[in-house]
Amino acid sequence: MFTGLVEATGKITALEPQGPGIRLVVDAQQLALGVNIGDSIANNGCCLTVIEVDETNLAFEAGPETLAKTSLGAKQVGDLINLERSLQVGDRLGGHLVTGHVDAVGTLDERLDDQQWSTFWFKVPEALTRQMAPKGSITVEGVSLTLVDVEADRFSVALIPHTLEVTTLGTLQPGDPVNLETDLLAKYVEQQMAAWSTDGNS
Repeated sequence: MFTGLVEATGKITALEPQGPGIRLVVDAQQLALGVNIGDSIANNGCCLTVIEVDETNLAFEAGPETLAKTSLGAKQVGDLINLERSLQVGDRLGGHLVTGHVDAVGTLDERLDDQQWSTFWFKVPEALTRQMAPKGSITVEGVSLTLVDVEADRFSVALIPHTLEVTTLGTLQPGDPVNLETDLLAKYVEQQMAAWSTDGNS
């Protein structure tokens, strides 16, 4: 479980084919200190298991499902990636509950910059917007954000200068793919409403 508060950005140093999957190596700098094999790390919001630690380099394995359903399949050596270690019992929950299980890949549809501040509009599958509401939470590339406006197939977020500076969101341009995870509670509410609707019509 994660919070969507990015701890650091790492640089991809290797992408090695492994059968239908890949071995991904990320230079995590100081974040790697204290990380052990078997730990869970959110990579752009995608929960991956550490399989090797070599000084500041962390190695992960990503299978074909992960590569097909997340933005990790489009990454190249040298790309930056948002990193967050999993929650420990007693940690402050500064963002919102994030599982690290990506729901879909969206794209940056529009970027409106106003000096150091920005409003981003993301295009998404319509099924996801049913789990969104203004002032609710959304995870984009592993970053916990507050929804501003929600339309049938897109949503907007307002980004402060700090977020643009310390995460990979600041480098996004229209057309770029992003990992999306909707709010966990919204998923349960939608599931219960669908079950109630089915039971009520039977």
